[in-house]
Formats: sequence, structure tokens, C-alpha cells
Amino acid sequence: MPHSTDTPPQPRLSRRPSFDPLTQPIVSVADVPPALLPSTMQLDFIRLAFGHKVPWQVEPIFADSFSSDFSHFQDTVRAAVFIPLVQRAAGLHVIFTRRASHLHDHAGQISFPGGQIDRLDRDAVATAIRETHEEIGIAPRYLEPIGTHPVYLTSTRYTMLPVIGLVLPGFTIEPNKTEVAEVFEVPLAVLMDPGMHRLHKAQLPDGGYRYYFSVTWGPYFIWGATAALIRNLYHYLAAAQASQAAP
Repeated sequence: MPHSTDTPPQPRLSRRPSFDPLTQPIVSVADVPPALLPSTMQLDFIRLAFGHKVPWQVEPIFADSFSSDFSHFQDTVRAAVFIPLVQRAAGLHVIFTRRASHLHDHAGQISFPGGQIDRLDRDAVATAIRETHEEIGIAPRYLEPIGTHPVYLTSTRYTMLPVIGLVLPGFTIEPNKTEVAEVFEVPLAVLMDPGMHRLHKAQLPDGGYRYYFSVTWGPYFIWGATAALIRNLYHYLAAAQASQAAP
């Protein structure tokens, strides 16, 4: 995540979770939330939803990790990510990256493009656009923000603003190989299927435990903060769907 600072960032050793996220037990959930209508996962509906005030709640398991703005969390690294929607013939897809294995934080994990807010960025939305350009090469003119979601506090003390947006036709992808090992897409319908969301409980070395969601798509295991943001987007669209259906 390059930054426009006076001092170049110093290399740091890779830090990985103290458990294998692939092997942690899955928690049985009694009530699986309802599926979304196909029309709810279309671009016109998503634009409409973000254009109005939708009464909704964040994922309750992680309610304490979400806030309306950055000021609620102290002593964190402020960042922003772009959740890139791409219109394909079969429907909307979402672009993800697999982070390079040598990075200090979240090495090798699946994530959305994004990074630390720079002092020269106009705001956090500008950060998400700049970082997407720097990480995967999509020019800013092809990135159209649609809306934002609550700030999320990660286990590594980053606070991330998710920016949901559209990638306009004509874009090209050129990954920054120092940060990104791979770029791939997943159908939005897969990500928004609550039946695909798995809740895990990881035992930590200090005797505590940690919950996290995961979504598996082919060889890709999406978990942690990225899966939490996916889960939140589901809750938001489900609430918008219910709001539209209300008399």
C-alpha cells in the first residue's frame, strides 16, 4: 500500500494468525437468514438502496467492531477498502485480491483492494480509489463510488471504511506484484447467499477464542474482516429488500 509520505515505509516481517483459519470448527447456526431475491442483487436496486436511508443493523456477532465513523476507535491505523462491483453477462461480480505472501499484515489472505489513509487524500473514499488504482491498476475514472458502510475494526487494529462501488466498462487490471499475488472475481449472488456463510470459532493460545465468518468459492477461502464486510453487505441488502416490500 504505497503512501505519499516523506519517509519510505520500512520492511517488516510477515505476521500471520496464531491459528489455521481453514481448520477451525464451524459453529452450528440455528436460523439461517433468508435468501435475497435476484432483483435485489442487480445494480439498479443497489443504487436505489444506497440512495435512500435504509433502516438496518450490522452483523450482531461483530456489533462492537463497527462504528459510524473512525473517532469511536482509538490508537488504530485508519484505512479504506473498495468493494468493486463489476457488471457481467451473468450478473454482478465482485473483485478480490490475494495478498502477497511477504506482506506484514494479512499475508496471503483474500481481501478487497484498499489501504491506509494518506495525509494527502481528500477523504477515505479517495483513499479507497487511490489504493485500488495502486494495487490492481484500475484507473480512477473507471471507479464509481455508490455508498459506504460502517467503519470496521480488525484484529490487527486497522479501522477500515468500506466503499461500495461500480467498476465501469473499459477498465484494465494490472496488479502491483509487490502487494498482490492474484486478482479474481466471485459472483455477487454467491457472496450474498447466507447459506454460503460459515461461522467459525477459533481457540487462541491465551485460552480465549475468536469468531469469524468464511465463504468458500472454488479454491478461495474468504474469511476474517473481508467476510465480515460481505456479511454486512448481505444484511444491508436484505433490509433494503424488506423495506421495499413493506406497504
